[in-house]
Amino acid sequence: MSDAEKTSDEKASDATGLSRRGLMGLALGAGATGLVVGAGGGLVGGQAYALEQQKAMRDAAAATTGIHQPGITTPVQEHLHFAAYDMMARTTRDDLAELLSDWTYAATRMMQGLEVTATGAVGGSPEAPPDDTGEALGLPASNLTITFGFGPSLFDARFGLEDQRPDGLERLPAFLGDDLDPLRSDGDLCIQACADDPQVAVHAIRNLSRIAFGRATIRWSQLGFGRTSKTTSEQTTPRNLFGFKDGTANILADDTAALDENVWVSASEGPAWLAGGSYLVARRISMLIETWDRTRLAEQDRVIGRDKAKGAPLSGGDEFTAPDFAATGSAGAPAIDPRSHVRRAHPDTNGGIRLLRRGYNFVDGTTDLGRLNAGLFFLSFQKSPQRYITVQKALSTDAMNEYVRHVGSGLWAVPPAPAAGSSVGAGLLGS
Repeated sequence: MSDAEKTSDEKASDATGLSRRGLMGLALGAGATGLVVGAGGGLVGGQAYALEQQKAMRDAAAATTGIHQPGITTPVQEHLHFAAYDMMARTTRDDLAELLSDWTYAATRMMQGLEVTATGAVGGSPEAPPDDTGEALGLPASNLTITFGFGPSLFDARFGLEDQRPDGLERLPAFLGDDLDPLRSDGDLCIQACADDPQVAVHAIRNLSRIAFGRATIRWSQLGFGRTSKTTSEQTTPRNLFGFKDGTANILADDTAALDENVWVSASEGPAWLAGGSYLVARRISMLIETWDRTRLAEQDRVIGRDKAKGAPLSGGDEFTAPDFAATGSAGAPAIDPRSHVRRAHPDTNGGIRLLRRGYNFVDGTTDLGRLNAGLFFLSFQKSPQRYITVQKALSTDAMNEYVRHVGSGLWAVPPAPAAGSSVGAGLLGS
């Protein structure tokens, strides 16, 4: 189709890099009752940009950073906005493909520190809702990463994806002590937005949700602060809300052998569209803060299996000394309690399984009883769901269970990064 034959709506789509549905989402998702049209009946804004410039921007938005999506081995940022979505009733496979294309375009721009379209927050018509919400104007990209995942419920007859479901991509089983809220669990799709500025992370989810208007709706979301792990040796080990160092033995980005063994799905371990990807588990874990705060220090150390001050295992050494589970104390008892968190979660207890963790603290105000509604938003990446299930089952006898409750849960397949000129999930949808 020549440029002269295109409708004004199609020209606007070319100019912004989003589909017509994505443009409508930006307008209607902002609370407008309808699109503002110009004298010719087309959407106002964006047409003033040269198509050659927009093609260059579209190509830049399709550029990849490697085989894997960002936000997995990327140095863990300080803030999180996580959201799970459900596709709306009567949406089609084409709707899903179009949404993922729109999300890929906007996400790549935002990760570059740009607005969601070239028109942005202030460059369009004053009579139309802005394409970008604008709260990140003037802010740097803040190491923003945006990671997309596909839940088990996406692989059904709605989109003809039944035969593409990976083995093991099922709703996680019930674990001992679970008290899950269905309104904080699962979802067809998920987006993990991490940044060193909380406003940048919130801006990402806010704008991607607007773009999804009419195609997908947020099922639940979670804000997080204060990383509880590290993915590079340069990062210091953070502390969680129990005051203990967390993520000491996490898999690091430069440990390619450990990543291949524990995190990345190989071509022989899943469907072709998932090769180079991973599986993401999210668990909202409520911490009984007030109970923990009244627990004596020696008991806290015993429950965790580490010294609170140094982070060293109770068998001796420093933070990075490997735990010696055979070591005994002065009374002959194990120096590290067999029910301690360190022992129950350790690879030696779980057939060598290691998880790449990217969790965050959260505080969501107070409960009806006036207690902190706080805890850990646990995030882990692993090459199969069964690996997480094995570790979580081992934690059924964890002494820390007296102080935590798992109240939200979800599992998603995380595809590899899109090829240049393509969108996330293109291998799954054949688009």
